[in-house]
Formats: sequence, structure tokens, C-alpha cells
Amino acid sequence: MREAARIDATDRAIIDGLQGGFPICEHPYAEVAGRFGISETELLERLQRMLATRVLTRFGPLFQIERMGGAFVLAAMRVPDADWLRILEIVNAFPEVAHNYRRESDRNCEFNMWFVLATETVDGIDAVVSRIGEACGLPVFPFPKLQEYFVEMKLAVRS
Repeated sequence: MREAARIDATDRAIIDGLQGGFPICEHPYAEVAGRFGISETELLERLQRMLATRVLTRFGPLFQIERMGGAFVLAAMRVPDADWLRILEIVNAFPEVAHNYRRESDRNCEFNMWFVLATETVDGIDAVVSRIGEACGLPVFPFPKLQEYFVEMKLAVRS
């Protein structure tokens, strides 16, 4: 298992401070860096390091992809414990995958890997579900949304 990445107080402030309200201006990273008392270069280096060490799995805007002609679904798999890490790496290598997490399966639900798939076209969902299934040798079950809710969730990083 991979050792946990270390973050400092500035990293925590960056994570907490960039969960919404990113400026739209000519030099947004310079403006944001100023909020944290660091240079634009240092901010970008810290973001790259946190992405490379998987402290952050994604950094970027969230779009209502369906308004742009795309699609997203929640997907699930039944992954044997002995094969978890191998399957996790395969699934996470797909750029369409976000928010991959493990849930303990129980008698009410056998699925233990859950992730969001986002594609540029509606037809892209079926294609990536098929590609992930083929790459893993396991079926992928997509669960399209039936109703949309907006829940703004900001997570504070604790030391």
C-alpha cells in the first residue's frame, strides 16, 4: 500500500480555499496565490505535487455536462478483495472516471466499487462502460440519474 502523502498548512489552505469561487480573470492563479501569500509558480507547483501524489485526484471546474451534450452516470462493480488494487488501478486509469471509492458490500448490496463516469457524448457512457469491463474482466453496472439535486459540499482539511 502507498504511503500517505504529507501536506502542510499552506496545502490545507489551498485545498480549503479552492473549493469554489475560483476567479475568472486574466491571471486567476496569480490572484489566488496572493490570497495564500505565495507566488503563482509555487501555487502551480503545489497543485501539481498534490495531484501527482493523489492528495487531489482532480483539480478543475465542474460543468453541467448534459447541457453541453455529454453525460455522466454513477457506476458500480463487484470486485474481489484479492483483486481490489489491480482493478482500482485499471479503473482509475480511465480519464472518464472520477470519485472512485470503496464501500463494504453487504447482503443488501454486493457492489463494493463505486465511481462516476463522465463523457463528452451520451453514447460515450456505453463505450467507456464496455472498455472498463473488458480491461478488468468484470461487469460494470451504470446507474443513470433519475432526478438531479444540487448539494454543495465543501470538505475542510484537518491536520
